[in-house]
Amino acid sequence: MRRPIKKRPTVNPDIKFGSVEVERLINYIMLRGQKETARKIVYAAFEEIANAKEGGGDPLEIFNTALRNAGPSMEVRSRRVGGANYQVPREVRPERRLALALRWIIAAARKQKGMPMYKALSNELMAAAREEGDAVKKKEDTHKMAEANRAFAHFAW
Repeated sequence: MRRPIKKRPTVNPDIKFGSVEVERLINYIMLRGQKETARKIVYAAFEEIANAKEGGGDPLEIFNTALRNAGPSMEVRSRRVGGANYQVPREVRPERRLALALRWIIAAARKQKGMPMYKALSNELMAAAREEGDAVKKKEDTHKMAEANRAFAHFAW
């Protein structure tokens, strides 16, 4: 029997841009309940994108492009069939695609050492918008794995 669909709380749009995705980014960056610090990081990163000499422009547009480029459309899920585990490729739901894209962008930004978080975040967002960077590489690796395991697609549930 399948589990019932979980009721997730809705996120209100952020103050400055009126975007739910930006508020989700703030929530993902937030550590130990320090939301105001996370807001300052995100807004400073957006300011950095707006003032960038190369590849700069509307920060919200670059952010949305980065999310589209970093979000996977296929992923593999483990499935046990007759004593063997198979990596079964599956399509990714839009909510999960957004969550994975945000998670991968933030992880890539945190991996950059020796610079403030807002600069690392702005660099990663601009790189993802240009279809470069660690988050986009992770998406491509996920797609390659799904393509390699396409033979097991008939095990999908």
